[in-house]
Amino acid sequence: MKKMLSLAAMFAVLSYASPASAELKIGGDAAVRARGEFNNSEIVGSPKTTNSDDLKYQYRIRLKATADLGSGYFFKALAQTEDDGITGNTVAGGWATVENGNVGAYNLEVSNFYFGRTLENCHYSIGRLPLNSVNNPIFDITLYPIPTGGAALGGVYAVDIPVATWNFDRVFGLNYGTKIGGGELNGTLVIFDNNSKVENTPATGDGLLNDGYALHLSYKTNIGDVTFEPQAILSLTDLQGAIYQKVSPNTFGANATIPAGKSKIGVSGFYTVCKDSKGAMPPTVTSVTTADPITHVVTTTTTTTPNPASVDYNGYLLRLKGESGPVTAWVDYNHTTDKTPATDLKYNNIFVWAQYNIKVHESATGTFSLTPTVRYRASSVGDAGTDTTLRRNNQLRGELYATVTF
Repeated sequence: MKKMLSLAAMFAVLSYASPASAELKIGGDAAVRARGEFNNSEIVGSPKTTNSDDLKYQYRIRLKATADLGSGYFFKALAQTEDDGITGNTVAGGWATVENGNVGAYNLEVSNFYFGRTLENCHYSIGRLPLNSVNNPIFDITLYPIPTGGAALGGVYAVDIPVATWNFDRVFGLNYGTKIGGGELNGTLVIFDNNSKVENTPATGDGLLNDGYALHLSYKTNIGDVTFEPQAILSLTDLQGAIYQKVSPNTFGANATIPAGKSKIGVSGFYTVCKDSKGAMPPTVTSVTTADPITHVVTTTTTTTPNPASVDYNGYLLRLKGESGPVTAWVDYNHTTDKTPATDLKYNNIFVWAQYNIKVHESATGTFSLTPTVRYRASSVGDAGTDTTLRRNNQLRGELYATVTF
């Protein structure tokens, strides 16, 4: 809390530091949520197991700072917690809870920041750029085509907004956008990982091009009343994925928004493919501890052994979304086939999100709202060769959000 207050005070001081300084505007939001979570898992052919149900109370604070530097130049930043904390009280996506004994700190830190310039027909920015991935799942299927739990399921899935939750809805990169025809073309050079030091070995080279670079392209235009946005993520170098390393996935697809009276319908579809004969499984790390018989000094030697693999997977994510007044709901379906040797598995995920936003108070200076939300995911993994389901699990979350914006 002390760090949070110090950061807020710093923003306030800077905003009035000098008449020659740009005005720094501060806004943000704070939220508390109650979550009931119910999990079920099943190994086909074995008794179904039901995990312990749980009721959780969590909170999140986000501070947003913006500065207009004149002539179209700007700076923006978002501060929230990304720290697991000493007691591990941070959940994910900036949400935190209270540990035993009423302990646990909420440490604000810079989550994203970017600066650049906006002109009449173009714009550019650089930094840790926000993605709006809740409404654009192209990064979800690119980074999480396979559940991080692998064949055992569990972990992080392509559905249920994983990039917004686990990657804090941002990437590090450089963006440039310009108006072309009746729409806007955007290109972002994304740096997914910076592994030059890790990969700087005689076997891999000098490390200059061993970082994970990708190019995100999009073109947003209107066709009649329909907003259409085709997109692509093209890997320029090998990336370090959640399941496989040294891979170069490519993803293609589009978002479309269709007005329907006072409502609107959204449709999204993205396909990702990766075939890398020089890919790798997670390395095997072994540690050996020895003690000198004379000095009794204990030394631990860690050895990392690479696990090369010919990675071969493809998958898609489809979304149908509807918004009407205070109601927002969508359905996701994800299917991925992993034919990497020794796997040959297929993954299926269905996800439903439904919420109702109740505006308790609304003014020019902020809002207070309550949002009951339901989230449901059903997942399975099976043998792709025999089309046999091996394992299933599902998760139901009922949530109530209380949120203020300012």
